[in-house]
Amino acid sequence: MADRYLTVAQVAELLGTTERFPRRLVAERRIVFVKVGRHVRIPESALNAFIDANTVQPIGDRCSSLRRAA
Repeated sequence: MADRYLTVAQVAELLGTTERFPRRLVAERRIVFVKVGRHVRIPESALNAFIDANTVQPIGDRCSSLRRAA
């Protein structure tokens, strides 16, 4: 199955940010991208990998580990 290539505007919409954020990710080389002439395209798989790598999992049930003051 072929990967879909997204524009910066499409990536910003999917992430719920402005276009500046994906452009900064590209400029800082924090996400995989493809240059097509002067256009920048981000593979959908690279966006999913970026999201997975930056997803923070919850710690879990912390109530049982907290001690109560006497």
